[in-house]
Amino acid sequence: MSIVVMKFGGTSVADSEMIRSAARRAVQARQRGHKVVAVVSAMGNTTDRLIDLAGQITRRPSRREMDQLLSTGEQVTIALMAMAIEDMGVPSVSFTAGQIRIITDDVHGQAKIRRINAHSIVRELDAGRIVIVAGFQGVTETGEVTTLGRGGSNLTLVAVAAAIDAKFCENYTDVDGVYTADPRLVPGARKIDRITYDEMMELSSQGASVLHNRAVGFAKKHNVPIHVRSSLHNRRGTMIVSETEEMERIVVNAVALKKHLAGISLKNVPDRPGMAATVFHALAAAKIVVDDIIQTETTPKLATISFTVDLSALPAVRKLCRKMCRQIKGVTAEFEKDLAKVSVVGLGMRVHTGVAERMFAALASGGINIRDITTSEIKISCIIKRAEGAKALRLVHDAFELGRKKKPAAKTTKKKKTAKKKKTKKKTAAKKK
Repeated sequence: MSIVVMKFGGTSVADSEMIRSAARRAVQARQRGHKVVAVVSAMGNTTDRLIDLAGQITRRPSRREMDQLLSTGEQVTIALMAMAIEDMGVPSVSFTAGQIRIITDDVHGQAKIRRINAHSIVRELDAGRIVIVAGFQGVTETGEVTTLGRGGSNLTLVAVAAAIDAKFCENYTDVDGVYTADPRLVPGARKIDRITYDEMMELSSQGASVLHNRAVGFAKKHNVPIHVRSSLHNRRGTMIVSETEEMERIVVNAVALKKHLAGISLKNVPDRPGMAATVFHALAAAKIVVDDIIQTETTPKLATISFTVDLSALPAVRKLCRKMCRQIKGVTAEFEKDLAKVSVVGLGMRVHTGVAERMFAALASGGINIRDITTSEIKISCIIKRAEGAKALRLVHDAFELGRKKKPAAKTTKKKKTAKKKKTKKKTAAKKK
């Protein structure tokens, strides 16, 4: 019997009826002959409500206590899910991360999984039970509760699948799969049937919110295919898989928009070895995630270091940069909080030319100015004004003709012509009679 690991996000277990619906999917998979593990998130907006509750108590809750608080959301869901499955006549058992030893480091709020003791899961599967696992959470070697950060349940999904050698993962969510662009911003966006791990990681890091890039990276490392699909119907979604040669034929597979960015420019930085290290060491020590980085030489002895961060990190970054300006003579800092980033992603960029020109021309046609440009082997990103983000996304999406395929009109026309011919023949025959 092959093992299937399913994950149900918060919107897929938002209330009792949806929990029962998720339970039915798990039971149906077992009836098809699979051993089944279900990873579940907290119900609906439970995590947001718990964060808000903490904010009502204190402005500066400790990271440790926040992990203690937030991990309770998943514990409620796993118990309810197991009850629903048992009520359908199938044996089930639920586990917290501590019970099955999902061991992480000790970085509260953003922990990384080190290993999973799969013995308990395998034992229960062999006994014929459906196993329910709490997503998003882990424990340290000493038993301290940790959480994996936003999207952490996806990471749990892949890590559990890798640990028990599952055939594949199914990520159930409120969307049909991965689209060529956010369908809320681009009405003509099309669902993608298959996408590579590398493309999905780029899209996730550039603003696509379907899967966290850490989860996709883990899946690539352990070669675990992920099926992203809707919890509302049984239609096929998007498979995230290893690349094949034919996948390079598609030049651009999707576009993404990162909406809320802040830009920082440190000017008059001494252009000598070690200065960039000094700047980014301070940011790393404060656990600030930096996005794009560009350094330009302004004079033979001075440089400008520009980088972007998530808008929420701007207050902390502003404080650090002003401190650096006081410590390094002549350095000044400028801050912008109204930026966004539009990106094109495609495996085919490695073997096709003209992608950059096509993207830049599309933005120019809409009068959109490009602030900065960064690239990787399969991605091109442009920093722009946030107010122009949605417009830029649509322009680039159209430029690469990524929209829904139009139904061929030829067949319809042919049928109509055939119908007209038949009517004409009938009329001619009638006249002859």
